[in-house]
Amino acid sequence: MENQKIEIMLYAKPLSVNKAWKGRRFKTSAYKAYEKEILALLSKKPPLSGRLAIQYDFFLINMRTDIDNLIKPLQDILQKKGYFKNDNQIITISACKKTASKNAIRIKINEL
Repeated sequence: MENQKIEIMLYAKPLSVNKAWKGRRFKTSAYKAYEKEILALLSKKPPLSGRLAIQYDFFLINMRTDIDNLIKPLQDILQKKGYFKNDNQIITISACKKTASKNAIRIKINEL
């Protein structure tokens, strides 16, 4: 079977995990709005199986954001949309921040 590849460009401001949760269990209104926005932007794809590698490129106006805080909320949304069945399939994550005049996210998912 040929390795599958998904490449996505989302024109949305990334949400930090610090703004995603109230305590340990409750999503903030900012996270609910972000989740709704990203789910609407993502197209439906069949879930990838096996081990995955993901590349996140965050184009940011404010570069002071911690990059690791941007990954988890987005990754949970990708799983919810069905891009993969469980985020424990991800064995490699690469992420970078780039200065931009407009917030956007580029995601590349490769089946290994």
